[in-house]
Amino acid sequence: MCSETVSSQPERGRNARVCGIVLQSIAAAAGMLWLGASDALAHCFVGGRFFPATLATDDPCVADEMSLPTVAIFKNGDDPSAREIDISGEFSKRITENFGISVGETWTHLRPPGGPNASGFQNLDTAFQYQLLKDAPHELALLAGVVVEWGGTGAQQVGADRFSTITPTFYFGKGFGDLPDSTGWIRAFALTGQVGYSIPTSSSMTSFDPDSGMITVTPNPRFLVYGTSLQYSMPYLKSNIVDLQLPDFINHLIPIVEAQFTTPVANNFGMPWVTTGTVNPGVIWVGAYFQVGLEAIVPINRASGTGVGVLAQLHLYLDDMFPTTIGKPLFGTAAPPQKPFP
Repeated sequence: MCSETVSSQPERGRNARVCGIVLQSIAAAAGMLWLGASDALAHCFVGGRFFPATLATDDPCVADEMSLPTVAIFKNGDDPSAREIDISGEFSKRITENFGISVGETWTHLRPPGGPNASGFQNLDTAFQYQLLKDAPHELALLAGVVVEWGGTGAQQVGADRFSTITPTFYFGKGFGDLPDSTGWIRAFALTGQVGYSIPTSSSMTSFDPDSGMITVTPNPRFLVYGTSLQYSMPYLKSNIVDLQLPDFINHLIPIVEAQFTTPVANNFGMPWVTTGTVNPGVIWVGAYFQVGLEAIVPINRASGTGVGVLAQLHLYLDDMFPTTIGKPLFGTAAPPQKPFP
């Protein structure tokens, strides 16, 4: 999952130097992988449609894959905004052909204005996902899952909660390739999305101020967590609609716009009922064994952050890189994979 979802909102500034170092590392790793990429097979196909791993939300397939690293740099929604760097990794493994587990972790660095810096890991995330449907003629994929954030496994100084959060989530992907041929280039578009209901394991938190002797009880809200992506597949355009004889690099691109939102829906007494989120325009370059993605992070309001941040990711297709070992399900057999390019 990959997602790989950004937990807070965007930033720019001194931390850009760190991003530069990480992006150079991504480029170097991508270059080494490119040397060996020739006739490998891509992992999330539904009919002729390949759904790439999206950066801010999750794609609608279980797979053996790894995102390492995913880097986000932005100014978050604190008041005043803190400059934040999130560096995360996620490993996904199929147990059977249709059931998979993902484990993710994020390291956060905060630099609030006028205050001391703080660094530490967020709570460990685990996702359990089951492939409900892959309808090849209609390029439709449906996935159900439960995402668990394990409370107390992260550092409180970077905002990690002491309680766990359980989020049942539904994912979908739909390609437009089943439209009439007369619609032409429109058929290269696709939508993916997810919607989840976030349930904290504790209804409230209690804090004690030793100076005043006051005890404060703060409710832990339940949230609707949802997002979507609109993507245009140049590989699909070439292989299924028309070959425009474009440079090979262009034929590997998938321009994309993602959006992710969080809305409080229950147990939010005395707190603002404000939706937060970001809109992330960007592009994904898809190779045979890996993909590289780069997006801007644009907050939708002040509570979501300030300024425009950046999100970058190197994502590895383990099921294509190691199809007979760590890239296959632990139990049962996998369906034959398909090539991402003709």
